[in-house]
Amino acid sequence: MTRKKKEVKAKTPEMDGNSLEAEAEAESSEEKAFELEEKKKSLAEKVKKLKEKISAEEITTEELKEKIKLKKKTEMLVPLEDYVKAGIYLGTRVVTPNMRPFVYRRRADGLAIFNTDTIDEKLKEGVEFLSKFPPEEVILVCKRQAGWKAAEKFSELTGIRVFTKKYPAGILTNKQLPDFFENELTLVTDQWIDKNALNDTLKVRKKVLMICDTNNFSKGADQIIIGNNKSHKSLGIIFYILARGYCKSRGIQPQTPIPDIEWWTGEEEVAKKEILARPSAEFGV
Repeated sequence: MTRKKKEVKAKTPEMDGNSLEAEAEAESSEEKAFELEEKKKSLAEKVKKLKEKISAEEITTEELKEKIKLKKKTEMLVPLEDYVKAGIYLGTRVVTPNMRPFVYRRRADGLAIFNTDTIDEKLKEGVEFLSKFPPEEVILVCKRQAGWKAAEKFSELTGIRVFTKKYPAGILTNKQLPDFFENELTLVTDQWIDKNALNDTLKVRKKVLMICDTNNFSKGADQIIIGNNKSHKSLGIIFYILARGYCKSRGIQPQTPIPDIEWWTGEEEVAKKEILARPSAEFGV
C-alpha cells in the first residue's frame, strides 16, 4: 500500500504540469482568437471608411464633370442645340489623314462625326485669326451654291470681298490682268471646289483660312475651321459666327444689323412657309 501511494504521489506533479500546459495553451489560443477577431473588426472598419471615401470621390468627380460640361455649354459661341440643328457636326464617309484627329466617331451609316466642342474651339481660333486682317486684305471664295446666300451676307456685313459663282483664275497672280489685286488672306470654303483660289494664294505665298470637312486636305492652310461645308445650314452658321466675331473684334458697325441665326440657317424661311401653308381657319379667318 505504501508503495502504491508513493507511486500515485510521484505521478501527481507530472499530471499537474500537463494540465497547466494545456490550460496555458488554451489561454494562448483564446488570446490569438481574440486578437484575430480584433484585427478583423479593424480591417472591416478600414474597408468601410475606404468605401465611403471612394463613393465621395466618385460623386465629386461626377459633379466636376457636370460642371465642366455646363461651363463648356455656356462658353460656346452659339448654343449646342443650334450646332446640332444645323448639322455642322456631320462629316462624310471619307476621312482624310488630316481630318482624322478631329473625328469623334462614325455613325451606323458610315458618316464620320465631328466633336461639337472641337468645332467650337476651331471657330473661336478662326475668328481670332481672321480678325488680324482688315477687310480690304481678305477675300472669301465660295463656289458651293449652298453657301452663296450666307457668303454674300457675310461680305455685306464685313466689307470683305467675296467670289461665289465663279473665281477668275489668275487675279491674284497675273499682274497683266485688269482686275488683278493683292490680298493677304484667302478664306476658302472647300479645298476641292475652291482649288483655283487656293492654288493662286499659295503661289503668291499669302495666308489661308480654310473650312474643312472630313474629306478635305488641310495642306497649305494656316488656320482651319472644321465642320460640314456641304449644307446651307452648316455654312450659314459658320459665316454667321465669323461675321459676328469679325465685326465685334474689329469694331465694325454694319449698315444693317446682323440677322438672327435663324436667317443664316434658313429656319426663318421655313417658319414663314409653314405659316403660309396653314389653313386659314387656324388664324380665325
